[in-house]
Amino acid sequence: MIIRIVYFELKRGVFFLKASLCIVTYNNRDNISAALGSIIEKTKGTELSVYICDNASSDGTPDIVEKEFPQVTVIRNTENRGFGSGHNTIINVLDSDVHFIVNPDIMLTCDTVTQMCGFMKDNPDIVMAVPKFVYENGREQFTPKLTPTLRYMLGGRFERFGGVFRKWRREYTFADRNVTEVTDVGFCSGCFIAIRTDIFKRVGGFDERYFLYSEDADLTRMAQQHGRTVYTPQFSVIHLWERAYMKSCKYFFIQISSMVKYFWKWRGTKKRKKCE
Repeated sequence: MIIRIVYFELKRGVFFLKASLCIVTYNNRDNISAALGSIIEKTKGTELSVYICDNASSDGTPDIVEKEFPQVTVIRNTENRGFGSGHNTIINVLDSDVHFIVNPDIMLTCDTVTQMCGFMKDNPDIVMAVPKFVYENGREQFTPKLTPTLRYMLGGRFERFGGVFRKWRREYTFADRNVTEVTDVGFCSGCFIAIRTDIFKRVGGFDERYFLYSEDADLTRMAQQHGRTVYTPQFSVIHLWERAYMKSCKYFFIQISSMVKYFWKWRGTKKRKKCE
C-alpha cells in the first residue's frame, strides 16, 4: 500500500494542481507565437490547458495559433469588447485549480506555471499572485504594486517630468525597495496573474465595464475579499512592455475612463494597509 501511494504521488508530481491559462489577443500576430511557444515548451510539471480568446483580430492571429499550436483551444469572439470580457469568455468551462491570466507579450524562461502552482498549493491563504517582470536583458520592470490612488495614477502618466510625479511612481511600484520575499500587494498586474480558479469564478471574473486598464486592479480588490494577493519575486517572466497609453491619445483617454470607473466603484471602501 505504501509503495502504491508513493507511486501515485510521483505520477501526479509534487505540484499536482491542474492549471489553465488564457491569453486574450487582438492583432498580436507578431508576438503570439513566441509567447505560446515558450509556455508550451517550458511547462512540464503540471497539467495545463491553454486558451486563446481572440477579440476579432484582423491580422490573422487566430489562424496562426490554430496552425502552429493545435493543442491550444482558440475562441474567436465576433467583436472586441475589451480585455476583461475576452478573459471572461471561458470562465464557465474552466475546471482547473489555478488559472493564469497572461498577456500575449509574455515569454517564459523556465517552468513558471508549475512553480507558481506549487506556491499556491503550499500557501492556501493566498488567492492571487504575480511574479517579477523583467525585460529581455533581465532588467527588472517596475509595475504597480500598491493599491491605486489618484496621485499614483498621475505619477505613472507624468513621471517623465520628474519631481513629485517620479517620486509617486517609484513609491507605487516599489522601485526604491529591494523586495526579495513574498510581499502582500494591492495591485496584481494583468500581464501575468495566477489566481485560484474557484475565486476567479466566485467574483465573476473581470468587471466588463472596463474596456482596458484598471480591470486588473479591480480584480485584485475583489480577490482580496477572499484572501491574500501577493508579489512573488522568486518567480520571473519576460514582459515586452510597451505602455501604449503613453504613446497614444486614444489609449490615454481609455485609461482615464477606466480610472474614473475604478475610483467610483471603490469609493468609500477602505483599502489594504500600505505594505511596510
